[in-house]
Amino acid sequence: MKKYVLLLSAVIITLMMSCDNSAKLNRAKQAKTDDSLIRVYLKANPQIKVQKHPSGIYYQVLSEGKGRNPNENSLVTVNYTAALLNDMVVDKASGFSSSLDRLIKGWQIGIPLVKEGGTILLIVPSGLAYGANGVGRIPENSVLVFTVDLTEFN
Repeated sequence: MKKYVLLLSAVIITLMMSCDNSAKLNRAKQAKTDDSLIRVYLKANPQIKVQKHPSGIYYQVLSEGKGRNPNENSLVTVNYTAALLNDMVVDKASGFSSSLDRLIKGWQIGIPLVKEGGTILLIVPSGLAYGANGVGRIPENSVLVFTVDLTEFN
């Protein structure tokens, strides 16, 4: 009986590791797909002059702002528009406030690149946005294009 328990435990552990590796492969594949889609989008929109962050987001500081930059613990207040790569607006808000560490990873990386009063364009791969889940009008695995005005933070 003890042999069977050990064998069953080994099989379960192997299956769990296989699922984890499969999920990592799927995320890596999706990241490559997103990056290809972003490059096609940028080629079709040559007026957008972005830099690629090591995280995978693309960004363009439209207006730097003044003073300090926020950090991951800052409470930020922003005006923003979110669109899909086909330019369909899926979300927008004015005066939206939240702790930066509670927002999508793409914002946690991108918003600290501008100072208070600054504006940034962020092109966020799905893995740094809502991933395979989607939310509201945002479909699963969507690359999002944000224009964010950082109005204030503390």
